[in-house]
Amino acid sequence: MAESFTTTHRFFDNKNYPRGFSRHGDFTIKEAQLLERLGYAFNELDLDKREPVTEEEKLFVAVCRGEREPVTESEKVWTKYLDRIRRPKRFHTLSGGKPQVDTVEDFNDTDD
Repeated sequence: MAESFTTTHRFFDNKNYPRGFSRHGDFTIKEAQLLERLGYAFNELDLDKREPVTEEEKLFVAVCRGEREPVTESEKVWTKYLDRIRRPKRFHTLSGGKPQVDTVEDFNDTDD
C-alpha cells in the first residue's frame, strides 16, 4: 500500500510565516514539524494539483472541501493553518483606547 502524503519538498510560507511556523507561536512544535514535512503535499491536495492516492488522502480532500470535520492530526493542523492565514489581521493602537465609532444621527425633519 502506498504511503500517504509523500513528498520530497519542505513546505514554507514566507508570506505569512517568514520566520517559520515554529517561531511564530500559532503552532506547537509538533504541528510546525508536521506542516514543514507534509504541508507541500497537503497544499497540492487542497489545490487539486495532485490526485489523492490513499484512503487517508481522500478523506483529507473531503475535509478541505468542507464535506467532513477534521479528525486526524494532519487534517486538524491543515485546517488550523488555513484558519490562521485567512483570519483578519489584528489591529493594535498605541493609545490603548478603544477606536471611536461614528454614529449616524437621524435627521428626519418633523417641521414643515
